[in-house]
Amino acid sequence: MFFLTKEFTFDAAHNLTSYHGKCEKLHGHTYKLQITVAGEKNQEDMVIDFLQLKEIVKSEVLSLLDHAYINDVIPQPTAENIAEWIFKRLASRIDGSHYELYEVAVWETPTSFVRYRERDVW
Repeated sequence: MFFLTKEFTFDAAHNLTSYHGKCEKLHGHTYKLQITVAGEKNQEDMVIDFLQLKEIVKSEVLSLLDHAYINDVIPQPTAENIAEWIFKRLASRIDGSHYELYEVAVWETPTSFVRYRERDVW
């Protein structure tokens, strides 16, 4: 089995409404996003074309979150909730006969990130 990962970045603002601390105030991040697909090689000896994965993530995620106020899209946008929302949004689009979405990782800072998986695959 192969695990193929593509990284993205996006800039966005948010605030945490159910949190008491400095993050309840409006602030922004340059988020780093990793999308990992698990699967076997196809007839072209690829799990999924990196370009195809890029286009899916751009249309389903980045078009909604990049340079946005994330609270308008994801209520209480903690890193955990953002990762889960992205996974659920992409799961049906990244589901082929020989591969599926494995994991989404979201970094708020260079040292703070969360990983989300629905389950272990295969």
